Amino acid sequence: MGRGRLFVSIRRLLIANRGEIAVRIMRACRELEIESVAVCSTIDTRAPHARAADRCVTIGPPRPRESYLSIGALIDAARQTDADAVHPGYGFLSESPEMAEACVEAGLIWVGPPADVIARLGSKIEARRLMEAAGVPVVPGDTPSDQSDDGLAEAARRLGYPLLVKAVAGGGGRGMRAVRDAHQLANAVRESRREAEAAFGDGTLYVERLLTHPRHIEVQVMADHAGGVVHLYERECSVQRRHQ
Repeated sequence: MGRGRLFVSIRRLLIANRGEIAVRIMRACRELEIESVAVCSTIDTRAPHARAADRCVTIGPPRPRESYLSIGALIDAARQTDADAVHPGYGFLSESPEMAEACVEAGLIWVGPPADVIARLGSKIEARRLMEAAGVPVVPGDTPSDQSDDGLAEAARRLGYPLLVKAVAGGGGRGMRAVRDAHQLANAVRESRREAEAAFGDGTLYVERLLTHPRHIEVQVMADHAGGVVHLYERECSVQRRHQ
């Protein structure tokens, strides 16, 4: 939630996402007796999430950059429907500090971490730097300031193969490609950049050592603005697709 707003009730929630995650949030809204507001592009007006919500606002053309990634369109939709809060789901703008800040400035409750936390952890580069400063081991990687194909090729040469080309922004395995040798690099860079720009609006890339047989164990932590913090125990995520 936005800073300084504790124990507030939400009457109407705008869900700034689509698909399965939006529908799941709507189900939770019904259980909590919160009115749900969906947003959709012009091509998604008959999509399940658009039909499942109590209200739906069309926010732009089919391209995500002009609809689901448009902060202005989402804030306008929240104002138009008199929503109290915005839930970003995952992907799209869920890791955008600009979106979190825009919601707070508009007087909306942001259902997620504050903007300064997202800025530090929403970017994989900044998250790596934070972990390194705290003495936490990280997988070897290289983030070139030169984001051209040649700059990424030089970073890959310094790091060595096999490696992953990874988008700095977003998650869910989007904008990631495994590269076994130098011959595969150019195509991996092109595909990763294209996918990251379409999904997150940011085509910045870096390279990281590929772990061929890793175990992916997560411990999820939740906190509120009253100082309450809980963890949800560990979970085995190794079966996730796309090198997550």
